Amino acid sequence: MDEAAQPKFDPEVSPLSKWWLRSVLMVMIIGFAGLLAITMLSYRNAPPIPDTVIDAHGETLFTGDQIRSGQAIFLRYGLMDNGTIWGHGAYLGPDFSAETLHQLGESLATSLARQQFAKALTALTPIETGSIRGQVAVTLKTNRFNPASNTLSLTAPEAIAYRAQTARWTSYFINPARNGGLAPKLITDPAELRDLTAFFCWTAWASVADRPGANYSYTNNFPYDPGVGNVAPAGALLWSALSLITLLGGIAAVLLAFGKFDYLGWITRGHSATPQVIPGQASPGQRALVKFFVVVSLLFLMQTLVGGAVAHYRADPGSFYGFQLETIFPSNLMRIWHLQTAIFWIATAYVAAALFLGRSLRADEPRWLPAAIHLLFAAFAIVIGASLLGEWAGISGWLGDGWFLFGNQGWEYLEIGRFWQYLLVVGLLAWFALLWWIARPSQVSNVHARPIARMFLFGALAIPVFYVPALFFGAKTNFTVVDTWRFWIIHLWVEGFFEFFATTVVALMLFQLGLTGRNTALRVIYLDAILYFLGGLMGTGHHWYFSGQTQINMAASALFSALEVVPLTLLTLDAWDFVRTTRGETAQNGGASALTHKWTFYFLMAVGFWNFLGAGVFGFMINLPIVSYYEVGTILTPNHGHAAMMGVFGMLALALMVFVLRQTTDLARWPGIEKYICVGFWGSNIGLASMVIFSLFPSGVLQVWDVVQHGYWHARSIEYTGSAAARQLEWMRLPGDLIFIFFGAVPLSVAALKAYWHVVTPRSKRDSVPDIIQTVRPLRPS
Repeated sequence: MDEAAQPKFDPEVSPLSKWWLRSVLMVMIIGFAGLLAITMLSYRNAPPIPDTVIDAHGETLFTGDQIRSGQAIFLRYGLMDNGTIWGHGAYLGPDFSAETLHQLGESLATSLARQQFAKALTALTPIETGSIRGQVAVTLKTNRFNPASNTLSLTAPEAIAYRAQTARWTSYFINPARNGGLAPKLITDPAELRDLTAFFCWTAWASVADRPGANYSYTNNFPYDPGVGNVAPAGALLWSALSLITLLGGIAAVLLAFGKFDYLGWITRGHSATPQVIPGQASPGQRALVKFFVVVSLLFLMQTLVGGAVAHYRADPGSFYGFQLETIFPSNLMRIWHLQTAIFWIATAYVAAALFLGRSLRADEPRWLPAAIHLLFAAFAIVIGASLLGEWAGISGWLGDGWFLFGNQGWEYLEIGRFWQYLLVVGLLAWFALLWWIARPSQVSNVHARPIARMFLFGALAIPVFYVPALFFGAKTNFTVVDTWRFWIIHLWVEGFFEFFATTVVALMLFQLGLTGRNTALRVIYLDAILYFLGGLMGTGHHWYFSGQTQINMAASALFSALEVVPLTLLTLDAWDFVRTTRGETAQNGGASALTHKWTFYFLMAVGFWNFLGAGVFGFMINLPIVSYYEVGTILTPNHGHAAMMGVFGMLALALMVFVLRQTTDLARWPGIEKYICVGFWGSNIGLASMVIFSLFPSGVLQVWDVVQHGYWHARSIEYTGSAAARQLEWMRLPGDLIFIFFGAVPLSVAALKAYWHVVTPRSKRDSVPDIIQTVRPLRPS
């Protein structure tokens, strides 16, 4: 046979080794085995809730039912979006467990000083003070829980200290200027206040009493408060040191692999595939998806506005520029909306973009697809709108006993009422069914794309499936057990399977644009799955260091959590390829397509930058157990959260929005939209960077320094958060917020509205009807 007539070997379509998929499955099996084991241990190792708490004379102080009722009250009034329990929650108020523990310690010390020395605590000599502090630590550290009778006994001084707490928390809810902007007199019912105090005291007891058979408490001695004997356990230092070895070993192994195999990475060098999607040529079903991105942009704008309000509550909780905003929109409601709108707009962008890309895989379009998309849009709009209003009604007390079902569950990030959660799961399953029907491999027109389509659908299926753990607990479930399942959503769902799904979406998008070969895309999907799940599954436990788990979790999660940084360091290896792509220097056939989608790639480059900085640098900085012990619940947590959540998932959602807007807009109309996207890109990134550099990061560092100097309770108290330095750093966030809102969110909203106008309006009508949106002029970029 003539050599020229022989078929040319194409490494991009030849079968990949089966060990790629096998490796992914092995990593997932091992990771889930460990994660499920630790999750099951949380039920056994959770701090016990006694049936009865008694004083030295056997008199009942409070009951287990009161503790559980107090937890429900804590949730009903949205207090987890005001302060924290064991470091988890919001940052406007105190850590209720730390504050209660410290007050119990001070009350106990005062009682002992009077009994033994007939003096005030402040009048004692250093030796006498040392004696009293030692007795306080021994008294509080001694665990007097009797598992046989399920009874907790307190000493006489402890009982006196407990009885003083109700008045303290009664006064807390009176003045919004002293509690971070809660509604005035939020809780006044004496019975509710007693139950709430019982819950706080139980969390304080679990924070300090030694776990049976150990020399540290149920929460691994968190919070840090040397006055009551709470100092960092030895394991926190040991496992932090060993996790650094794991990190260095992981980075070395992956860099070795990248050095040996030069075909790893996103962009296929020398690739000459033909783009499968043409800008401006979209089907009716794809054009029907543009309205999703109008909702995305408006929810994004709403999130930035309420986020600005939350930041103002930290800077000046007593007044919103002379207006008492807390009487209508209290700070805890604003924070709930800030979190929920972020989740909604990012998830909606992913859902819509997945349908758009799924439709691009087939040559034909079912006639019913636009109607199905309209129906799905209506379902999402109802869940989003009704749940946000329900959270307002629940916190305001308008729903009575229906607050948990239809209003605000109260669990941070999962505030959405349980009824709306059920509908959300149904909606996500319906979305997957629709996606599978239009993008199942048998319907994919390009046979080379079918393996990518399978991984794409697998990632999509994980979204509804791994949201189900949000339904596994109620308002009165043990806090440790709830926190375990809660981070199955916050970490595993968001940082694990949403990250994996996002990888498949980007891979499919690059393949359809002709920039990435099939095997290159599959290798990136498999490699990212291996690296993300290797560290991310067991790494979920770094959120559980101090929420009632044992040091078994600390050891395992510290080692595996360090590996989460490894794939993020690899982003720098692909950085220049993305830069070259935006300059049209990739490949002959891919060049024009890359230039067409320049702003999509700009947002993808932003994802890489923020992933490395926000998730990698800032995330690893606070994940070491010894650092987390002093840091958790300080401003360094939202510093990481903003840079990672907005910088990674948010920027990716915006990249997908820009991609869809470009694909559904013809060449003549695109320049009028592109200028707003240009401003939105720079405004959102510069604004986010300004928030981090001038406010969040320095605020967090100073607050951690205060923890080390004075104890965790002090750094979370109004004495610190209301200090001049803390308030000044909060005000320094204002310029970044304004840039982010007015030069980021607003222009992007205008771009989405203009694109939707072009989609729904016939060309002849667009040319004759004045476009109101045209009156909004962005600044011309330099």
